Amino acid sequence: MVSFGVLGPLTAGSARLGGPKQRAVLARLLVARRRVVPVRTLVADLWEDPPDGAVGTVQTFVGALRKALEPDRPPRTPSSLLVTEGAGYVLRAADVDAWRFEEMLGGDLAVLDRALALWRGPAYAEFADEHWARAEIDRLEELRLVAVERRAEAALAAGRTAEVVADLRAHVAGFPWREKVWSLLALALYREGRQGDALAVVREARRALAENLGVDPGRSCGRWSRTSSPSRPG
Repeated sequence: MVSFGVLGPLTAGSARLGGPKQRAVLARLLVARRRVVPVRTLVADLWEDPPDGAVGTVQTFVGALRKALEPDRPPRTPSSLLVTEGAGYVLRAADVDAWRFEEMLGGDLAVLDRALALWRGPAYAEFADEHWARAEIDRLEELRLVAVERRAEAALAAGRTAEVVADLRAHVAGFPWREKVWSLLALALYREGRQGDALAVVREARRALAENLGVDPGRSCGRWSRTSSPSRPG
């Protein structure tokens, strides 16, 4: 079984993939998540101005991918992985790191650690400028941020506050519009006995959310102010 990696540079087990457009065909099929992609769609996605013989070129890319992904498949034996269906192709992948990541999102701290360790870089990194990849890239990045936040909650519950503070400091620096991160950071600081720092985070969060989202800072930060009240959380 071929293990595909899209949470970072595109990989397909030990297969040696070809040039950029051949890799783009594979990535486009992975984005489709086991759905058929018509050849005409592949042509439109690969070229703004398709050359003569573009359909044949796509077929050549597919043939090369089949050889790379299934090197032991006997000649003239139909592929069971990259399959022709009607006027298109479907990649019947069973192991994709992004899919495993999604399945692990509901897990405990140890599972979330393993899930986040699957990320080797930005999802579909080399295809960030491709319109057909953008929605999937954004969706996976949102899920990664959710995983970071869930991991922080689990680590807080386990009493690992110092670790959480360090992680969330880095997180808010990159994503200052994530309300939940500010809340968790304030809570972690308070549980460390750093009430002054927690209140400073509340003030910083108010400024950041006003600048980034234009939201009512008082409404957004009300729960953080309660978090930093004299009554210690349980």
